[in-house]
Amino acid sequence: MDTGKNIYSENTPEIVELSKLAEAGDMIDNELFYKYDVKRGLRDLNGKGVLTGLTRISEIIAKKEENGESIPIDGELYFRGYDVRELIKRATDDNRFAFEECSYLLLFDKLPNEKELSDFNKMLGFYRSLPTSFVRDIIMKAPSKDMMNTLARSVLTLYSYDDLADDTSLPNVLRQSMQLISLFPLLSIYGYQAYNHYHEGNSLVIHPPLEELSTAETILYLLRPDSQYTELEAKLLDICLVLHMEHGGGNNSSFTTHVVSSSMTDTYSTIAAAIGSLKGPRHGGANIKVVHMFDDIEEHVKDWKDEEEVAAYLDKILNKEAFDKAGLIYGIGHAIYSKSDPRALILKSFVEKLAVEKGREDELALYQLVERLAPQIISGERTMYKGVSANVDFYSGFVYRMLDLPEELYPTIFAMARIVGWSAHRMEELANNGKIIRPAYMAIEPRKEYVAMGDRD
Repeated sequence: MDTGKNIYSENTPEIVELSKLAEAGDMIDNELFYKYDVKRGLRDLNGKGVLTGLTRISEIIAKKEENGESIPIDGELYFRGYDVRELIKRATDDNRFAFEECSYLLLFDKLPNEKELSDFNKMLGFYRSLPTSFVRDIIMKAPSKDMMNTLARSVLTLYSYDDLADDTSLPNVLRQSMQLISLFPLLSIYGYQAYNHYHEGNSLVIHPPLEELSTAETILYLLRPDSQYTELEAKLLDICLVLHMEHGGGNNSSFTTHVVSSSMTDTYSTIAAAIGSLKGPRHGGANIKVVHMFDDIEEHVKDWKDEEEVAAYLDKILNKEAFDKAGLIYGIGHAIYSKSDPRALILKSFVEKLAVEKGREDELALYQLVERLAPQIISGERTMYKGVSANVDFYSGFVYRMLDLPEELYPTIFAMARIVGWSAHRMEELANNGKIIRPAYMAIEPRKEYVAMGDRD
């Protein structure tokens, strides 16, 4: 074997050949999944998930039953029984940040009064401090171009600083959870600053956090060299955090949290596993694909207001003739929602104000046109088992770009929000002391007779 190659970055011809052998041994005839009624992805053809657990934390509603028939409706999302639209509206009307209030609600099944919320915010501020020299010794060493990997590594390393790391009692897990909720912005943004300096050659900017800031304000304060931001910027980022912080127990990363927690492992290992799940482009990386798709549309469509020209280009994207040739119009469609994603509708209602402040009205109009045309084009080209509509990723990437947030941080912003939901689901799993989660897999490999070494091909 050629040992002159970088074994961490290159695939040798030998590895490529062996991978073909591995692939041939792993492939399963697609018909067998139908024969044995396997719910691939734990979902049926209509997208309905297999019931694997119960939760009190949040609820997603996308259909209603009428005369034995399932009818799509505008999507609804509830945190601990409260409509998310109402939670955001009341916080906006009162001119306060919603993320911390909703965090309290998800963790404790109770809307906090003023004192409870104030005390909770003070605790989050108190925990917003990394161990001595952690930034120098951990974050600055071997910075990665992928912020989700950096975040996971930092979370796993925090295990070494916790004398009660393996204690799975609820008081200890709550303490660990609140620390991680507080620290995710620091771990993510400091990781990005290290990458930006050592890989991109830009100035290294490390701001110490301020205890009195909200989570949204902390993100902007730590990220920007001058630490300056407008109230509208912070409030819209706060809404993005609320919309991403929780979405039922069945989404991939929250289900991962339940699965790993059921083994009674430590909080840091559990959350690192959830981060690995969220990192996947099918889960937490979709909004990057959306903004890149729009970059491509803006480059190839001459008149952004021409419906026929825009529709024709979307048709090319859907038929693998344009953009990344994957045949997907990103940001359109969801595993559960069909008629509408309530998170997308809420975000859309606030985006216009920021677009006006940033002078991006023409780009917003293009987003709105694609949002209207894409479902029609998809349903006209493909067999649909349910309707499609814009999902939360459709507008969130546009918001982040208007906020001048680097793309490398898009998935970690999702994680900065979803750590609350993960924490709530972990405590729910531990509180109910259920069995280790172990679904069934059917083995289909035929029995074989042993072949002596000298007789093998």
